Amino acid sequence: MNTAGASRPVIEVCVESIDAVRAAQEGGADRVELCAGLSEGGLTPSLGTVRGALAVARVPVHVIVRPRGGNFVYSDSEFTSMLDDVQVLKEAGVQGVVIGCLTPDGLVDMPRTQALVAQASPLSVTFHRAFDLTADPAQALEDLVICGVNRVLTSGQQVTALEGVPLLQSLLKQARNRIVILGCGRIRPDSVTKLLREVSLPEIHFSAQRQLPHALVARPHQLHFGSGEESGLLVTSAAQVAETIAAARSVVMG
Repeated sequence: MNTAGASRPVIEVCVESIDAVRAAQEGGADRVELCAGLSEGGLTPSLGTVRGALAVARVPVHVIVRPRGGNFVYSDSEFTSMLDDVQVLKEAGVQGVVIGCLTPDGLVDMPRTQALVAQASPLSVTFHRAFDLTADPAQALEDLVICGVNRVLTSGQQVTALEGVPLLQSLLKQARNRIVILGCGRIRPDSVTKLLREVSLPEIHFSAQRQLPHALVARPHQLHFGSGEESGLLVTSAAQVAETIAAARSVVMG
């Protein structure tokens, strides 16, 4: 068993609105990953949302560049749009971008990853959980190092980070400070302590959402326009962010 070291992990909170950026900061986040469509795993947010987030942010804002849901094998036109989005985001003033391109056989698409890294320079670049679908994670990690990626977001190719501990431990050892392992996967206040006692992650990533009741009092029609429209809005909870961070730091500070 590994015990987390003296330095506390960097806390990244995944958010999908300007209000959520405020809530994440209030809860103590060190960084936010901004996206739209969390129910689809994260999509590129609107430029208005990005600008609004940057206007209120006191912490670094990393923005996902993902043109659609589904797999991570992109057409030429989709990839061109990703390059354009990276350029627009860089000009807007974000501190980092979050990308992920695979080949049909489950390898890191190195030419496209290198092109995105070059387009993003000098911004920080994270390779998102497309990594968890790679056929050979050890080789994928080496490929990302070669491509110049700064960090990789991973749950150890499992549904939860706790289930992925064996691979996370292996990836940390392999990384050797060449690339940051950003752990994720249903990290909650009641699981983060055990996770960090098992694997000394330098950075962790989670969302901290709660459901608000439906805002409409009158609903004359039985029409629904997407996930959350019927049951209520999911919003980032500053209290849940703070609770998770407190639990994480009780390990590294204890």
